[in-house]
Amino acid sequence: MRGLNKGNRNTLAAGTTAVAGLAAFGLLVAGCDSDGTGARDAGAARSAAETRSPVPQPSGTGQSAVAAKRVDAAALIKGDPKVSTAVKRELKTCGGSEYPIDVSYGTLTNSGSPDVVVNLMTCSDAMGVATYVYREESGTYKNVFAAEEPPVYSEIDRGDLVVTKQQYAKGDAMGYSSSEDVITYHWAAGKFTETDSVHTDFSKAVSSGDGTATSAPTTDN
Repeated sequence: MRGLNKGNRNTLAAGTTAVAGLAAFGLLVAGCDSDGTGARDAGAARSAAETRSPVPQPSGTGQSAVAAKRVDAAALIKGDPKVSTAVKRELKTCGGSEYPIDVSYGTLTNSGSPDVVVNLMTCSDAMGVATYVYREESGTYKNVFAAEEPPVYSEIDRGDLVVTKQQYAKGDAMGYSSSEDVITYHWAAGKFTETDSVHTDFSKAVSSGDGTATSAPTTDN
């Protein structure tokens, strides 16, 4: 994906095979819903191709993030009835005991306790499989947002939830999508509501991911 990765820890393989696999997985989980999400999202997570913008850093809110009680994110996903069977089936460790999960803590729902943003990824290329927001209520965590149509990745930005997703066209190489949507949600009246959406169409006159350059398609009159 353009502009979203974690320190270039993985190198994405170019080609459309991986994209097709993600699309197939998205079809498996697209029918699953979760209360309080406000919307369902399909999109991209992080990628080794940081050709567009610096990596947005998840941010908490002052001391609340620092003092956050750490959670077992894998256990949250496994025990959450709102998480689809397809996602749970993809929840596997990466050759050891570590799960491919990013966890952010910060203020989103003003519950008095830090909220938890969980991003589940693939082991091979850190592609976002699903993302969730958990709100602490009476000592337990409730799923208040879910996006299970990969690739997708969420972050906390100054009290709002920002969901980034890439759009692939036929022939796009992995990591070089045709466009990107960045959607902002704000918590109000007990749910997340979309407050902003930015769509970006990427130039075709850049590297395609395999070391070659591509140019914008032309249309005959």
